[in-house]
Amino acid sequence: MTVMQNTAGTLAPNATRTDICSAPPPRHPRPDGEDHYTISEVVAFTGLTAHTLRWYERIGLMSHIDRSHTGQRRYTNRDLDWLDFVGKLRMTGMPVADMVRYAELVREGEGTYPDRRELLESTRRDVLTRITELQDTLAVLDRKISFYGDAGRSREGERTR
Repeated sequence: MTVMQNTAGTLAPNATRTDICSAPPPRHPRPDGEDHYTISEVVAFTGLTAHTLRWYERIGLMSHIDRSHTGQRRYTNRDLDWLDFVGKLRMTGMPVADMVRYAELVREGEGTYPDRRELLESTRRDVLTRITELQDTLAVLDRKISFYGDAGRSREGERTR
């Protein structure tokens, strides 16, 4: 099971709940069923290198990638969704080992929801801490910019007198 699959929901009797990586999922270049992408196409869509895609597969960050009869990798829309989510995890600063652990938990199934949630909550706490630090840094920069703007206007005023 990948991150983007539907699972039975508990919200309403016949409802389904989707484990959404990012909202809303990006548009796919091809519709489901016609979504066989080569590694070079995935490189173009994602901005990742072919080396990075192969490395993700080798370390277990990507689940098994389908192959053509000639051995060429064939990625799907679900793989693109997963790569988008991995990109978001990278932006959080999550260590690769934690991303791999998360991928392993996804492959193990629904019984790992509590572990996945804890991993994501921990990452969220780290992101919030970094946001606070960046906001403090931004405030310092704003004060300095204002100071130099005021100082520049004062010097301009002195020169025109």
